[in-house]
Amino acid sequence: MNIVTPKRFTIDEYHRLIELGFLQEGESLRDGKAERIELIRGELIQTVAKGTSHTFCKTRLCRQLDRLLGDRAVIRGQDPITLPNHSEPEPDVAIARGKD
Repeated sequence: MNIVTPKRFTIDEYHRLIELGFLQEGESLRDGKAERIELIRGELIQTVAKGTSHTFCKTRLCRQLDRLLGDRAVIRGQDPITLPNHSEPEPDVAIARGKD
């Protein structure tokens, strides 16, 4: 019986796949259709499409957090964040310290 071990990618390998055109930033093509892809713990993970309700809630949350936190933090939305565990998710909302 053969055991198959999935390929785990480093962040540098993930970025190289994007540079080479195998992936686009945050998405991949499958059967001619774009799929959202994120690197999570070294695995390429397909994410679900965001609907109207999701987008509306995220927008309201970002506005409220921006009002609440002011200049003490930066509210980022759906931007990649590089993490030390071979992950580069694109969270809906992230609160980042410091300036832009």
